[in-house]
Amino acid sequence: KTGYGLEGLISRLQHSWKCAGDVYLLGATNSGKSTLFNSLLRSDYCKSRAPDIIDRATVSSWPGTTLDLLKFPIINPTCDRIFRRQERLKEEATKTEDDLSSEEKKYLNQLKKQGYLVGRVGRTFQQQKSSPEIDFDPDLLSYSIDEDPRHSPRQRQEREEFTHNEVKDARWCFDTPGIIKENCVVPFIFQVLNLLTEKEVKLVLPTCAIVPRTFILKPGTVLFLAALGRIDYLQGEKPAWFSVVASNLLPVRIVTLSEADDVYEKHAAQELLKVPMGGEERMKEFPPLVPQDITLKGIGTSEAVADIKLSSAGWVAVTAHAEEELLLRAYTPKGTALVVRQPPLLPYISTIRGARIAGTPAYRTKKPPSLIENLKTTGRR
Repeated sequence: KTGYGLEGLISRLQHSWKCAGDVYLLGATNSGKSTLFNSLLRSDYCKSRAPDIIDRATVSSWPGTTLDLLKFPIINPTCDRIFRRQERLKEEATKTEDDLSSEEKKYLNQLKKQGYLVGRVGRTFQQQKSSPEIDFDPDLLSYSIDEDPRHSPRQRQEREEFTHNEVKDARWCFDTPGIIKENCVVPFIFQVLNLLTEKEVKLVLPTCAIVPRTFILKPGTVLFLAALGRIDYLQGEKPAWFSVVASNLLPVRIVTLSEADDVYEKHAAQELLKVPMGGEERMKEFPPLVPQDITLKGIGTSEAVADIKLSSAGWVAVTAHAEEELLLRAYTPKGTALVVRQPPLLPYISTIRGARIAGTPAYRTKKPPSLIENLKTTGRR
């Protein structure tokens, strides 16, 4: 989505696969295939005229949006084209952010809001557009006294099409509908989204870069991620760190084990836990939380031992003292997946935090700077 690693992917495809055959983007529903397809459509992997002819794939928060096979023709990576592309990449690698146009800077700032790893995707082989000729047709521009000029028939713009020679031997890149496989974790990952209303989904799915939220919990403490997930710290000798990676719009609440059930019963679908929304009537149709016991052994205070993935609501990275054994109990809505991921995806995420907030188990949040992949740094922050 932010373009990070995309230029490298294109280079590897052009060197290894070249034009040996068609390319298909495969994966689970809602995993980002259409977003990748749209990025490749406006890159050196695509024939130069294709972005003006082929419509972009629809990108949506809801799984199953892509219903048909969308495709674009892959450019033939001849030696000359690869050389010209490498020259462009070398030239762009010497640029700093100050060298970019105001439009490029604006787009780059938008990408920085969406993620921490950002890459600029350029095009070497752009189709040069000629200046449009004005076709003056007095009969088309005239209208009678009985006609309303605001509703005069307009000449339809002809849609560009590929020529026969452009596509006769072409290889194609396809965007495919998502795969849903029975008896697999993948379909369950999205069931939480299927349980939610459109308004709730907008709160659950992040639209900007996630800022990790870290809490230090003692045994006998409970962490709620909205009303969609819950983790009980049941047994352990020392406090442990729990780093929440989820939409910043989802609230995190810390309570004692003795009051956790009452808090959920009283505040689920209310403002305190926020999602689901709609009060008691909403909770009557929402599935109950079901538990799963988890045992972990810490490996150090700066490195997480595992991620607890609370279906599609997000995950919590657990960091504990070396050799410290923890007994946890995690909850997700019935019918959705709870996954313990070892090793964790971001093992040092607990170190991305500010000072501890006095009198609370929470640390101040800290957003790391974005890393721009193919742009020379100026030493400024």
